Amino acid sequence: MDKIQESAADSDADTTALYMLRTMAEMQDEHNRRVHPNWRAQDYEYYRAIWVECAELLDHFGWKWWKKQVPDLAQVKLEIVDIWHFGLSEMLRARQLNDDCVTVLVALETATETDVAAFRAAVEKLARVTLTKRSFDIDAFAGVMRELPMSFGELFDLYVGKNVLNNFRQDHGYKSGEYRKIWSNREDNEHLVEVLEELDCPPAEVPDVLYAALEARYPG
Repeated sequence: MDKIQESAADSDADTTALYMLRTMAEMQDEHNRRVHPNWRAQDYEYYRAIWVECAELLDHFGWKWWKKQVPDLAQVKLEIVDIWHFGLSEMLRARQLNDDCVTVLVALETATETDVAAFRAAVEKLARVTLTKRSFDIDAFAGVMRELPMSFGELFDLYVGKNVLNNFRQDHGYKSGEYRKIWSNREDNEHLVEVLEELDCPPAEVPDVLYAALEARYPG
């Protein structure tokens, strides 16, 4: 009986994970179509965006030996989510997104705490593999999540939040250059983290409630 219950629980978990992956894929496709209706045929260099985001990620985590740096883990996780946006786009375009991706991200055993050297090495490996292949390597990406650590559930929650912010940016002139990324002397990513921590609503209402909260903070 215990084995049957465990099997049922595993099945439910797999179904949920697949739903989460498909939801993110649909949200990414919708956002990309806002940038360009035929985005899959534009030859956008997603690999370049990924390795640049790796550098930004390390800046938030800290890498300088000549000054004291305290990791900003909230921003580190958002940078990982940014990488995931571009990785998802590349896999959708190349038709590489499948159930195996869920297995890689859900099955990984995250570290109990961050090994600073191992995490930096994982980020550098992702950047190196990305530049070498000029593509997205989900195993290297999972290695970054494992070493931070960051769960698939966290990735999903923050992805939904950042997707809302990306749409908010587009609605407020991001592509034309009119959008202001700094609000009250802080980046919009910082406001996003703060708003997400304050949200208290059903999951289905998160996109609309979050968007309204960002709208209330954005300087008119």
